[in-house]
Amino acid sequence: MAEYTSAWRAGPRNLLSDIAGIRIGHAGEERLKSGTTVVVLDAPATASVAVLGGAPGTRETDLLAPENTVAVVDALVLSGGSAFGLDAASGVQAWLAEWGRGFAVGDVRVPIVPAAILFDLANGGAKDWGRYPPYREFGYTAARSATADFAIGTAGAGIGCTTATAKGGIGSASTVLSNGTTVAALVAVNAVGSATIGASRHFWAAPFELEGEFGGFGLPHPLPGDATAPRTKLDARVGANTTIGIVATDAVLDKAAAKRLAIAGQDGYAKAIWPSHTDYDGDLVFALATGGSGISPDSLQRLELAAAVSATMARAVARGVYAATPAANDQQTSWSDRDSHGLAQSGASKNGTRQ
Repeated sequence: MAEYTSAWRAGPRNLLSDIAGIRIGHAGEERLKSGTTVVVLDAPATASVAVLGGAPGTRETDLLAPENTVAVVDALVLSGGSAFGLDAASGVQAWLAEWGRGFAVGDVRVPIVPAAILFDLANGGAKDWGRYPPYREFGYTAARSATADFAIGTAGAGIGCTTATAKGGIGSASTVLSNGTTVAALVAVNAVGSATIGASRHFWAAPFELEGEFGGFGLPHPLPGDATAPRTKLDARVGANTTIGIVATDAVLDKAAAKRLAIAGQDGYAKAIWPSHTDYDGDLVFALATGGSGISPDSLQRLELAAAVSATMARAVARGVYAATPAANDQQTSWSDRDSHGLAQSGASKNGTRQ
């Protein structure tokens, strides 16, 4: 029986940018409690998508189906703001157009920028933006500032994220496989469910953790009696949540194989969030294949690739919650402000200040 995990290790940054040719930018406002995260590709990459949640919000995802014409994208957008946040892709298109990027149609180039949004409009932030929401400018700013080194936790699309038991955020992780290819994930964790087990601080993703990247707590022993009882946001409603993410590899894949990669990324959600894929989530995963390694995986390597993608996404989810930091007017306590029993510490308050 083939075994792989002992040979896996995190990439040098443990971020999506461990895939060469991928840069990430954030923009947003703490006062607004919302923001945008943009993935800029130095060269167009093969892409697909898998949508399994019941309340998605998207732009340009139909073209990612394997049977459709356009095979590559120039950038991807994850944004807060619900449907307002879809404007962020227009800002990214504007920046790409300034650099002559896009799908060529005669003398015209059209930047291809699929986007997904999450609901963070009722999270305590000031949404009094006037006639036009700020997301188009967020998109432009994030694209312009994209770099290989970027923040996780309370940044970009993760600024206003929450889960059932702790503040959410932007998470990322990477894995170098036994054949030298790399897979990586980026996710904005805004789930109906919980990334932690029962009332504890332990993460559902613990079996996949590498190098203590989200505290090294492992699984609780014994498992708490309420471990499998679903913990959800008490005011869950259609469109009010959504975990949106991206998985990427430097392997050579076509659109159909990229679609399978996106599905494997959704398995990472199921490993890290309980429950996931509910009627009230819009769970979505984009997949990117840059081909930078020059390796076209065979059937056995494809199995390893899918397993690593699922594990890497699970780790990214946990890292997003683990890295979130408290801020004024928070409606959910950060993981760092919870004690060993998962309860809010006496010095922490819901508005992110110390009592």
